[in-house]
Amino acid sequence: MSRILEEARDRFLALAGEAPPAGGLALLREVGLEAFAEQGLPDTKQEEWRYTRLTPLAEIAWTNAPAAIGVKQSSLEAAAEPVFGCEPVVFVDGRHRAGLPGGAGAGEVAALAESAEAPALLGTLAEARSHPFVGLNGALCQDGARVTLRGEAPCLVHLVFAEATEAAASHPRVLIEAAPGSRGTVIVDHVSLEETTHLANAVLEVEVGANASLDLVVLQRQGKRSFHAGHVAGRVERDGRLRTHTLTLGGAFVRNDLVVTLVGEGAECAMKGLYLGTGEELIDNHTWIDHSVPQCRSDELYKGVLAGRSQGVFRGRVVVRPDAQKTEAQQSNPNLLLSDDAEIDSKPQLEIYADDVKCSHGSAIGRLDPEALFYLRSRGIDVDEARALLTRGFAGEVLAALPEPTLAEAVGALFSERLERAGESP
Repeated sequence: MSRILEEARDRFLALAGEAPPAGGLALLREVGLEAFAEQGLPDTKQEEWRYTRLTPLAEIAWTNAPAAIGVKQSSLEAAAEPVFGCEPVVFVDGRHRAGLPGGAGAGEVAALAESAEAPALLGTLAEARSHPFVGLNGALCQDGARVTLRGEAPCLVHLVFAEATEAAASHPRVLIEAAPGSRGTVIVDHVSLEETTHLANAVLEVEVGANASLDLVVLQRQGKRSFHAGHVAGRVERDGRLRTHTLTLGGAFVRNDLVVTLVGEGAECAMKGLYLGTGEELIDNHTWIDHSVPQCRSDELYKGVLAGRSQGVFRGRVVVRPDAQKTEAQQSNPNLLLSDDAEIDSKPQLEIYADDVKCSHGSAIGRLDPEALFYLRSRGIDVDEARALLTRGFAGEVLAALPEPTLAEAVGALFSERLERAGESP
């Protein structure tokens, strides 16, 4: 580990003594501190971090955000618009804000810091030693949400994690439990109230019970100076269905890790991802689907759009265990480069240890189709609008898979706005 990374580890460990955990988070703190002290921040010598330099993050002297932050409700509502069908549950710099909008469309939502004891599942799906940023989250977590879905009536929960404090780091934790037979959608929405340098290090643990169905939407739309590390660890029981939608619309540094294990026969997982890089942003996606039992299905589609001097990374791993016969797995990572200086490193991986399976994987890197561009131009559409139409069309397949048409519309508008605002409209 380099000197810069060592110093950053020590600074993070020192922050733990400044802010004792509340509620049932004490055990999470103890295990996280021990794990992060051993691991520290990874460097590029480690294969999983080969293209992800953490030096820019490590050079910043991060602080703990103050417990009481003055935030205007109007500012929060402006940042969190559009509200996707229900009143959001709001966290500012990682802490629940009871005085701001605090309801949910359906489902049970509780703030972890307000619970006397930690839920039994907390820390078991995303273990502290499984990932450096999971250990760091446990060491410094101040609050988060426990979401419980019950019953067959579809329900919707919208969690908003807003960042407000300059040079502060927040470490929210979310535990989602979809009870057997339940149906629901949970939107985890990361936004910036102002253009600040902020680190959001979020960990989500997801348990999908037998015959339950969950759509998990992780929307990252923070500012261009934000650093974001997101880790999702999911487990799907017999005949359960988990559909994840990871939507990354930029940031100075974004790392998304998503690990899903299919543990019951008939379980299904669909992973959809859309990531946009502009300027000199780094967007890094690592996924892992573990087929541990027979007769399960997975379908993964991640699409990248990269402009300016941005860099994208995709590492998708699908593992089929020896006993996981009758597995069906598909994986695809198409990428669209809008400039000569943008780059993508794509590595889809299949590890198959069973012989009765149907599996495929692939990736593609390309530019806008010149023939399609010529066709639109011949119909009187100017070149900028033609390029914009083709780029939105490329993203459309992922957006169309979102659980609500209004959500797809809103994210599509945000996608186009981000490109235009960066001065790199396609």
